[in-house]
Amino acid sequence: MSENLFKEKSASAERVADAFFADDVPQNSGPSQSAPAPQPPALQPSEPHPEVLEVEAEPSTPVLPETVMDTAPAAARYEPVAEQEFTAAMQTVRPIPRISLQAFCETTEFASMLERGSNDRRMTKAHVKVHMGSIPAATQFYSQAPTPNLLVLESKASADKIIGQLDELSAHCDPGTKVVVVGHVNDVTLYRELIQRGVSEYMVAPVDLPDMLTEISTLFVDPEAEPLGRFVAFVGAKGGVGSSTIAHNCAWHMSNQNESDVVLADLDVAFGTANINFDQEPAQTIADVIFSPDRLDETYLDRILAKCSEHLSLLAAPAALDRTCDFEEMTFEALFDLLQAGVPNVVLDLPHIWTSWSQQVLTRADQVVITTTPDLAGLRNTKLLIDKLSELRPNDERPHLVLNQVGVPKRPEISVSDFCGPLGFEPSAIVPFAPELFGTAANNGQMIGEFDSKHETVSIFDGLAASVTGRKQLIVPKARAGLGPILSKLGLGGKSAASA
Repeated sequence: MSENLFKEKSASAERVADAFFADDVPQNSGPSQSAPAPQPPALQPSEPHPEVLEVEAEPSTPVLPETVMDTAPAAARYEPVAEQEFTAAMQTVRPIPRISLQAFCETTEFASMLERGSNDRRMTKAHVKVHMGSIPAATQFYSQAPTPNLLVLESKASADKIIGQLDELSAHCDPGTKVVVVGHVNDVTLYRELIQRGVSEYMVAPVDLPDMLTEISTLFVDPEAEPLGRFVAFVGAKGGVGSSTIAHNCAWHMSNQNESDVVLADLDVAFGTANINFDQEPAQTIADVIFSPDRLDETYLDRILAKCSEHLSLLAAPAALDRTCDFEEMTFEALFDLLQAGVPNVVLDLPHIWTSWSQQVLTRADQVVITTTPDLAGLRNTKLLIDKLSELRPNDERPHLVLNQVGVPKRPEISVSDFCGPLGFEPSAIVPFAPELFGTAANNGQMIGEFDSKHETVSIFDGLAASVTGRKQLIVPKARAGLGPILSKLGLGGKSAASA
């Protein structure tokens, strides 16, 4: 057997093999001593092509070689983890760079898991294809086609057969291809044999989606690098609900809580108000980045960021109408990549529009905060946004909901319970109507915490900032004495909004 199965060896060869496997690994096990798994029938030239599940079609791709699939029940079932644990695990996965990934799967469970992962927002840059077939099928396929950046192979064969099949495949692998093998044999000796031959990683089935995506990310993102930044996108369910005010105050609290750097990017290029609210007059704005993308690098970005406080920087909008704002879908991608590589937290203040680029921003964000007012139009639009984001972000947490301007005198309002009933979850924050407080702070170019640090609204923003950064579970503050008129509007004081 070849001693150099794949020409580019992964850094994972340095990992400690014994820690990788369970404590019940059989002693003195080796390729020749492992219990043989049920084997598929021998390949016959006349047998039909296996099924191919293609996530992205490529007309020039050769036809998949003939393979007979084992129709016996899978030895390992890919059961989904608990929803809460799954969501938490997915939040730690880094975005996958622009790579080509192809997989050959022996079980439909593993294939379905990979196909689900291909639709995840963290894989939007990757080109993924999922085939049904074993390692010999991959060997036949790549005898006529170049290998991708990453090749994922599932095998139910015994240890010695996996080694022999990979020896044959190695003759057709390009030098830069990384290989991950998912086997059904928990064998430390097999693991060492594969790593010595240059296989990037060996994983024991069943493998869940967070572990699979984490492994892929680890192979193509430097594990020693600082964690990528966290994106929080704020959007209003309709115009005039105060989404920008909520975003700016939340960014200010995020920067103060852990003394962690935050960049606030005002994406409302035509009518952005972040520079006014922070009393800033930057010479350069986000428009300089958008309309001169060739100049963008770390040095240039540092130069155009306006410093609002020790840990808060602003990428302001020009608030000018000399150019239109009908941008392409990926207009902000280069900027976001640069921000995410160097800033722990990025707050995105989106205008109330629905375009291809705004949809792309909301899809990419780690957290989405929807701000609305407790009225019928706000309820309808919030439901539309939540339903669409659930479709675009199927593996992510639901958006945070902020009910703003609650308790406007003489304005009929929908109670909190009636508002949240159709949505199926509670708001993350309820911000009372306080025009004098917010108006005066805005005119002074201050955040609420700067203007009146003892106001009850400050604790609301502090809790929201902690929630969107994942530091703690936010609990909506309980009612306190002296808030009778506001509580009646919320339906929490013994009277419904309608009766109020």
